[in-house]
Amino acid sequence: MNVFLKQVKETIVPSAGNPHGPLPTLFVLWTVVTGLVDAYSYLALSRVFVANMTGNVVFLGFALGGAPGFTWWASILAILAFMGGAFSGGKLRSSRFGKHRAQLLAATMVVQISLMSLAALAALLLHPAVSLIGLATTVLLLSISMGLQNAIARAMAVPDLTTTVLTLTITGLAGDGSGQPDKEHNVGRRIISISAMMLGAFIGAILVHYETPVAGLGVAIALLAIILWRALVHQNDTAKWTVVRSKP
Repeated sequence: MNVFLKQVKETIVPSAGNPHGPLPTLFVLWTVVTGLVDAYSYLALSRVFVANMTGNVVFLGFALGGAPGFTWWASILAILAFMGGAFSGGKLRSSRFGKHRAQLLAATMVVQISLMSLAALAALLLHPAVSLIGLATTVLLLSISMGLQNAIARAMAVPDLTTTVLTLTITGLAGDGSGQPDKEHNVGRRIISISAMMLGAFIGAILVHYETPVAGLGVAIALLAIILWRALVHQNDTAKWTVVRSKP
């Protein structure tokens, strides 16, 4: 239990010697953003995910198989836009910001906040629930944003905090505890990661239920702004944790 509590603490409030500096805390907030955005996209945008591409592949299969309630072109658009965002993340990783984790995170936040703000504006003006143009625009902007997030989180490589995909985290939670001595079993961090995604989805679902779905994007933008602020605080740090690995 003491080890578990220490792992939870190191994830939420990292110590001065944490090899990833303040990133675990910021990545937890980033994971909450994913839950918020996917709750909005699935519940308010015709059953499409903008972060969970596995879900979109399955939804596309459902739609092509004739299952009602799924929009095939929205799933394809989300996948292609997500790939475009991930490609942009690779370009950003190769830019002058790409060698310093805090600077890379700050640059990513500026782009992501811009994309998500435009998506929120499109949702308010174009009414994606009833307008195909509104739906396409909102899905496009959000999927690019989440593809960028996925690529940058992968590049900065904080273990068990991918911020968008939990399949490997859940697998590790069970599989690494089966007596494999060469595997780090960070139960605390993995549970925090899973809980953060669930928390975001919970808040997003409540906002949709009370017919204020775009408010979920507002909360997500606010969290991204907090991450940007903290990244800027550390943009001139020279500690070891700020170095981006050559290969994620």
